[in-house]
Amino acid sequence: MSIQWFPGHMNAAKKKAAEQMADVDVVIEVVDARLPAASCNPLVEELRKFRQRPCLKILNKIDLADPDATAAWIRHFEQDKTVTAYAMTTKKPSDVAKVISKARKLAPHRNEPTKPLRMMIMGIPNVGKSTLMNALLKRRVAKVGDEPAVTKQQQKIYLDLETVLIDTPGLLWPKIEMPSDGMALAASHAIGANALIEEEVAVWLAEELLKRYPDLLKARYKADVSAMDGVALIERVAQLRSYRLKGGDWDFEKASHMLLQDYRSGALGRISLETPATRAEALVAHAEAERIKAEEAERKAAEKEAERMKGKRGT
Repeated sequence: MSIQWFPGHMNAAKKKAAEQMADVDVVIEVVDARLPAASCNPLVEELRKFRQRPCLKILNKIDLADPDATAAWIRHFEQDKTVTAYAMTTKKPSDVAKVISKARKLAPHRNEPTKPLRMMIMGIPNVGKSTLMNALLKRRVAKVGDEPAVTKQQQKIYLDLETVLIDTPGLLWPKIEMPSDGMALAASHAIGANALIEEEVAVWLAEELLKRYPDLLKARYKADVSAMDGVALIERVAQLRSYRLKGGDWDFEKASHMLLQDYRSGALGRISLETPATRAEALVAHAEAERIKAEEAERKAAEKEAERMKGKRGT
C-alpha cells in the first residue's frame, strides 16, 4: 500500500511558508527522532536552500528513539555545514532551554531589538512543533493534540524584543516517493487516519520490529518471536490481551491498534525505524525498483507502438 496525504490546508501552508521565508533568519525543523530522514520534509529543504537559510534540525522525542541511532543521525545531518542537529525532548525544560541559543548561533548578526532573530518552526504533522512553541513561550499559544494536523494556520509570536517565532502547520509533501516512508510516517502517527488502513500499517511495523528489535518484542509480548511474521505477532498481541471477536477469532483490528499504540507511546522501548546506513540501503533499493519499473513501462510502450504500426501496415 502506498500512503499519500496532502490535505488542502497543507498546500496553502506551503505557499505561505514560501512567502514568509524571505523574512526569516533561521529555520527550525522538527523531525521525529525515530525516523529522522523519513520525517524530513523535502519542501522545507527546498524552501530554506532557495533563500540560503541555515537550519536547526531538532530530533524530537529522543526518549522514544534508539540512542545509538540518534547519535548516528546527528553525525549524518551535521555533514551539511548549514545544519546544526539537536536531539531533545519537549518533556525536559532543560532541553527546551537550549533551543534559542543554538538558533542564535546560526544568525549571530540578529541579536538586538532593531534586528530581532526571526525563526520559523517547520516540520511534518505531529512531531511536536506546537508543543515546542508552547514550551519556549512558557504558555499555551498553539493548539496541541495527539493527532496529525492540529495546527491549521501560521502564527507569529514575539518571545521577547530580540526573538520572533513563527509557527507553521504540519506540512507533508504532495507525493511520498518511498512506500516504506509512508508506512513509517503512518505508524508514527504523522498521517491522518482517513488516508491509511491501520491493519496494513501494523503488519508493516510488526515486520520491521521483528527485524530490528526482536528482544523488545519478546519482553513485551512474552513469546519467542524468532519464527513469527508480522501477522503472527499481531495475533500474539490479540492472544495476550484476549482480543476476540464474537465468533471466537482474534480481533486483528483491535490488536493492530494496540501494537501501534505500544510503539507510539514507547511501551515497547526505545526504537528507531531507520539509521543512516539503512536509509542509504533503502534509497538504493528504491532507485533500482524505479529503474526496473521505468524499463518495464518503456518496453510495454514499445510493444504497443509496434502493434499499432503493424495494424497500420495491415490496412
